[in-house]
Amino acid sequence: MATGPESRLQALLAQYVEPNIGLTLAAAGAIESVETNRTGLVAKIVLGLPVEGYREDLARALAGHAAAAGFREPFTIELRSQIPAFIADRRMRPLPEVANILAVASGKGGVGKSTVAANLALALAAQGARVGLLDADIYGPSQPRMMGLAGKRPTTTDGKTFDPPRGHGIPVMSIGFLIDSDQPMAWRGPMVTQALTQMLSDTRWGTLDYLVVDMPPGTGDIQLTLTQRVPVSGAIIVTTPQEIALLDARKGLQMFRKVGVPVLGIVENMGLHRCPACGHESHIFDTGGGAELARRYETTLLGQLPLEARIREQVDGGTPTVVADPASQAAGIFHSIARRAAGQLAASALRGAVTMPAISIEDE
Repeated sequence: MATGPESRLQALLAQYVEPNIGLTLAAAGAIESVETNRTGLVAKIVLGLPVEGYREDLARALAGHAAAAGFREPFTIELRSQIPAFIADRRMRPLPEVANILAVASGKGGVGKSTVAANLALALAAQGARVGLLDADIYGPSQPRMMGLAGKRPTTTDGKTFDPPRGHGIPVMSIGFLIDSDQPMAWRGPMVTQALTQMLSDTRWGTLDYLVVDMPPGTGDIQLTLTQRVPVSGAIIVTTPQEIALLDARKGLQMFRKVGVPVLGIVENMGLHRCPACGHESHIFDTGGGAELARRYETTLLGQLPLEARIREQVDGGTPTVVADPASQAAGIFHSIARRAAGQLAASALRGAVTMPAISIEDE
């Protein structure tokens, strides 16, 4: 039985595996329609991730996919975004107006977690999402400086909630706005978690698709309490490829899984150094560690970032790479990481929330 070009094209597109989500367009529910209008054959695609700057890449991929299957008729793609709200643990209450909370974490300090968090937030915003950034590293807040907000203070209109400063167009909240830059935070764990939960809930974020949380390094009481109190949607683990960093990254990954938070993937930082004078490439912190970690724990390698002085200089100067040099290779990697992380979160939302067992203690 003969079928029209619309049906044939829809059947072919349904089989295409969208690389960021990791599902076919059919499984992702992404094909809104395939029809013929005045301009010709048009496929309308809806993805659960920000899509600004992605239409041409997707259109080329879909054209190649259709051509490989023998479909010769030209068609165009109309692409739009519909980002779902998702909470990993359905027992937790969502934060008003915040659809998704992304935790950027590491098992240890010094692996570039805050740099990744800042650039991730800005990349998601550049791709069309509404994004906020919470600096949850109470003992070492760095986002005020990284986001060009050093010396700024939040304001308040009601004496109860904060109106956060905006860095490069996105709202940012940090304990660093509320203390002197050289003041040590000599607080015990309960004080830290209380301060963080207050900053999270008492900040007027506005309507957000993603709130990126720059988590404190480590896997102790503070990190565990935060994951149990904050309605986290997914976690991103940042590591360097060296074995010492990977040992701690494994612990961070396992901590999130134990509390039912999906690990969206691994970001390997400082993996390759290219000499600016001669072009020689060196794997200063070893090689392949992030890919092996992702393989072993059956998660996604979101991206590999080079050890590059400009990345450090740009965040030190308050203008992260994504906004300082948007056409650079490093900015492109950050954009790819952001799109893959958002895609993995969309896949988690399609699979549904995790039902965690309730813990009860009864007298014998």
